[in-house]
Amino acid sequence: MPPILPQRESLTVEFKSDRKCLSDKDLVEAVICLANADGGELWLGVEDDGTPTGLHTDRLQVAGLAGLVAARTSPSLAVTVVPVVLSAVNVACIKVPKAHGEVATTGGVYLRRRLKADGQPECVAMLPHDRASRATTFGLVDASAQAVAGAQLSDLDPLERERLRQCVQQFGGDRVLLELDDEALDGALGLTARQSDGTRAPTLTGLLLVGKELALRELVPTHEFAFQVLAREAVGFNEFRRFPLLKALDWLETNFRPYNPEREIQVGLFRVPVPKVDLGAFREAVANALVHRDYHRLGAVHVRMDDDGLTISNPGGLMEGVTLANLLTTEPRPRNRALADAMKRIGVVERSGRGVDKIYRGMLRFGRPEPDYRRTDASSVVLRLATTDADEAFLKSVVEEEGRLGSALPIDSLIALAALRGLKRLTTDELAIHIQREPAQAKRTLEALVEAGLAQAHGATRGRTYTLAASVYQAEGGKAAYIRQLGFSNLQHEQLVLNYVREHGAIRRAEVIELCRLSDGQAKDLLKRMKSTELLLLEGAGRTAAYRLGPKG
Repeated sequence: MPPILPQRESLTVEFKSDRKCLSDKDLVEAVICLANADGGELWLGVEDDGTPTGLHTDRLQVAGLAGLVAARTSPSLAVTVVPVVLSAVNVACIKVPKAHGEVATTGGVYLRRRLKADGQPECVAMLPHDRASRATTFGLVDASAQAVAGAQLSDLDPLERERLRQCVQQFGGDRVLLELDDEALDGALGLTARQSDGTRAPTLTGLLLVGKELALRELVPTHEFAFQVLAREAVGFNEFRRFPLLKALDWLETNFRPYNPEREIQVGLFRVPVPKVDLGAFREAVANALVHRDYHRLGAVHVRMDDDGLTISNPGGLMEGVTLANLLTTEPRPRNRALADAMKRIGVVERSGRGVDKIYRGMLRFGRPEPDYRRTDASSVVLRLATTDADEAFLKSVVEEEGRLGSALPIDSLIALAALRGLKRLTTDELAIHIQREPAQAKRTLEALVEAGLAQAHGATRGRTYTLAASVYQAEGGKAAYIRQLGFSNLQHEQLVLNYVREHGAIRRAEVIELCRLSDGQAKDLLKRMKSTELLLLEGAGRTAAYRLGPKG
């Protein structure tokens, strides 16, 4: 099937007129421009407004275009050229893959595609910091492990080194670090790197963790963070800082606490704190933003509190291979590997590299919505944490089950419980999407919750569905909530079907599915049961099969 001409140009679609025979140079530059962004399609023979005007007579044989592009790009770029007839004229759709790294013309020209403020695409030069940023996104270069030009050992602050050692003790980091002198500590955490002349110089990791503030301002000008509080559009707090990261985390947490009220609820013999935002999730999210931001890009890490929630954003999109659809399951891919490893050893961030799990846990166990990354794009990661009221009945069920297990609930189980709470009824395929795993794993998760008494299964066939168990709704008003989420009982389904048949004379399986809001398998089981008890009689077969009232109907 031939490709379909898009309606307009975009980040991944470029139209090029060929009425005057587009030069080979311009064609190749347009191709690498797409390749150095997200790849896409170059439609040759189409005007900027999307009107097909056809290929120049010298270019009607499109078979050689792929070889032309390969010969004039470095490294050679493999494109696919598809001839297409539109409005009785011949055009070419050149499919350009996303380059894994960076690609240039053989003349040494580096270009990339981007969107302007008005949403229109443009092709611009790839400057040195753009190329460095792209390399870190693909994990090809670790800027945080490299020595910073012009930095000296005197740019490191002894007081920040002491803060680092205190953090190791406070957060349960690698205690071996506490036994090292300054030079050995610098080497163990990658705070300095050996130069060709044998001397040591601070790395980006070193400056960010224990650098003096003046040195950070001069040598790492992209480093900046802000804490903002907006209440009913009024600014309650708005300050920008350039502190070293450990001091930054302490400053942000100290200023955040007054805006994060906490109460307690009784669960058995224990009193459980219920904050507006889980502090562990806050600390992990802020640390992730500071550690994984792109230090080649200008822009601050923003921590913003408003009436609806907490938003944490940082410059630099997700790493190559990481998407919103695999955020929970993909292997950790830090942009600044040396910095991330150092923060793990200090104990500030999750040592397993699964900090996202900790953020999810800090939201879901309180019955709040899951973390929202939907505003993330190619240039920034944006995390939204809702500050809705906690569901105390849900929290009590989770705490009691964790007490019974003697450990925290698996993150998949928490996601499943939250999905059941929000959607009322789930299938294994639906849960698989939520936990970003295979349906088989989703089924094991749900069956484990059934065994624990937290979920209830309905049906025994492929149409098996799950709801929260009645035990989750033991708080005041819980019985009514349970009845609402459980839906119609089997008896109610039977009565609905009987009333329909009495009024219309007969009913088909498709009508049962729509009437009772059941799956195909559940409707089949219901009709089979009603037939066996002689409430209904089956007439016909296949597509003409219908059920009428039986002797006991």
